[in-house]
Amino acid sequence: MNTMSTMFLISTALGTILITLNLWLSQMNPNQEKLSPYECGFDPLGSARLPFSIRFFLVAILFLLFDLEIALLLPLPWATQHQTPTTTLTWTFTMIVLLTLGLIYEWMQGGLEWAE
Repeated sequence: MNTMSTMFLISTALGTILITLNLWLSQMNPNQEKLSPYECGFDPLGSARLPFSIRFFLVAILFLLFDLEIALLLPLPWATQHQTPTTTLTWTFTMIVLLTLGLIYEWMQGGLEWAE
């Protein structure tokens, strides 16, 4: 068996196992809030001029920041095929350390706390 077919079989098996676990362990508890088209908790038929919580925007911006920085790590599997993989590993390690330090900083500042 060559490498491609082995990786395909491993990926297929892992995907099947994860989907099966998700269907088996998930809790289906539909209620009024979950069945509504807007799960954010805002009344879609009310006034559009109600003030939003600044915490909501802070958490959303933090999510976008970390999500975009994770997207910078996506080309790494192709970058490992260079002649010098130590450069790729150095940049990867630097990016992961920066993400971890940013997360720790936000955690220590209380930026991830939804309610005080």
